[in-house]
Amino acid sequence: MNVAYTTSRPHRTGVFFALLLFWVLLSGSLAPTTLGIGVIVGAIIAWLLPGAMSFFSDFRFSGRAVRAAIAYFGYFLLALVKANLRVAGLVLSPALPINPGFVKVRTRLKSPMGRLLLANSITLTPGTLTVEIEGEWLYVHWVTADAPDIEGATHEIVEGFERYLEVMYG
Repeated sequence: MNVAYTTSRPHRTGVFFALLLFWVLLSGSLAPTTLGIGVIVGAIIAWLLPGAMSFFSDFRFSGRAVRAAIAYFGYFLLALVKANLRVAGLVLSPALPINPGFVKVRTRLKSPMGRLLLANSITLTPGTLTVEIEGEWLYVHWVTADAPDIEGATHEIVEGFERYLEVMYG
């Protein structure tokens, strides 16, 4: 899978601001010295290694896409909490009501980066594990294969993430 990296000014600018945001979040400080270090290091990385943040290689920099990214993060955190509680309930249940299996799901995403983020989001959610991406198909191991058919599994596993990723990546 070839992913072309762009080194355009908007891409470098996006990488710079993303790095600066991560720096501020990680450092937890807006002190001038700390912020200055973040600006300098972010600018150097964005200029010398524009492809280092491949997350932005296909990202559509628009107000709508940024709002979708924020909503996606919130949706992912909610899905993560729900999945953790569900898996904990399964483990703590004396009957251990699991029905493991592999399901094939379809994605409408065209962007390789969008598909990769979808696969990683599925894998990071307890109870599911993406084992292969093949074109528009993802093969997922599911602890409770509630919907073994393609449409049902796609609805249960993919559609929530995909509605945000489509806006972000297409």
